Amino acid sequence: MATADASGALERFSDAHVLVVDDNEANVQLLEALLTRSGLRHVATARDGDEALRMVRDFQPDLILLDLRMPKLDGYTVLERLRSLEDAEYLPILVLTADLTRDAVHRALDLGARDFLTKPFDATEVVLRVRNLLETRALYRTLRAHNIALSDELEKRRAQDEELTRVLRERIERIERAIADDTALTTVFQPIIRLADTEVVGFEALSRFADPAGTPPDRWFSEASSVGLGPDLELKAMHTALQYLPTIPDGVFLALNASPELVLSRKLENLQDVSSLDRLVLELTEHAAVEDYGVIQERLAPFREKGMRVAIDDTGAGFASLRHILLLQPEIIKLDISITRSIDRDPARRALASALVSFAADVGAHLIAEGVETAAELQTLVKLGVEWAQGYHLGRPAPRPA
Repeated sequence: MATADASGALERFSDAHVLVVDDNEANVQLLEALLTRSGLRHVATARDGDEALRMVRDFQPDLILLDLRMPKLDGYTVLERLRSLEDAEYLPILVLTADLTRDAVHRALDLGARDFLTKPFDATEVVLRVRNLLETRALYRTLRAHNIALSDELEKRRAQDEELTRVLRERIERIERAIADDTALTTVFQPIIRLADTEVVGFEALSRFADPAGTPPDRWFSEASSVGLGPDLELKAMHTALQYLPTIPDGVFLALNASPELVLSRKLENLQDVSSLDRLVLELTEHAAVEDYGVIQERLAPFREKGMRVAIDDTGAGFASLRHILLLQPEIIKLDISITRSIDRDPARRALASALVSFAADVGAHLIAEGVETAAELQTLVKLGVEWAQGYHLGRPAPRPA
């Protein structure tokens, strides 16, 4: 379990009763210690399904953390029996599992699971999910105490819960179909230009989905991440783009987008067999906070040793970019389109870009300006000393690198 300072995070639920059910003694001890340290005073444990069902009647938990794979009664059977005991009382079940396959998720949802924790656990995620479910439990108990006045609202919330479950199932199925179907995802390539001589120095691989609804690519990846399939979809996009690497001229790099989630998942290790890693640039998106940069550096080290470079994408667009740059020491920094847009008419944007030009030069990194759409923007970037750039004014994404 990844460690985090969770002291006191659950103190306002200190009187809540939480039951941990897992046949793995180490998992039980870790979860019990974490929840107690976070402020819970009533944490009970059970090592199998039979013991858990007996304790439910006496302990009356407000939340159950339930392992699916156990001897005797497994987690699915416990879920089924708990559902028959619940009656009208809402009892949230937080499933502990290393199995996030569609069948496992659907079966657990059908039997009443409210949320999932993937093994190995992340301490911060454990506390946040427990907190969220205890908040929901508290809300339901309040509604139950005032059921006459609030019955309509309660029914509405139940309907919303069912709708969210339906949406979750549909999302999982849609993402899994895209991952399995070789025609569901294609790649286009946008050139990255050296402004000094207008030569192409690289191509960024951008995903496009065969979607009649026209769902944008960033939403595809966001929804995949929300159901635990983000790394799988990203890896699919990478392999699709890498098919074109042999067609790219020598000396020109191929940039692939990757989230910290993918890097941490270890699934990126599949790329170690790719030849010419020195021609690849991994663009790390910076829209999400990273808890442990040391782990990311460790995961990236084997690739960087073989020549792969790292770029920080969308610098200036979100809260994490400067931390990414300082702690990951990328070879390439990408200036976000929000800074490039109208830079010829905005002194503040020019000042920020100029500072980043100086910063990149001082740390020995290349700077790419994204989203260049007008000649005036391009001329301003040249005057500021920006080394590389990309955007519709310089070259639109095309089905093949050219």
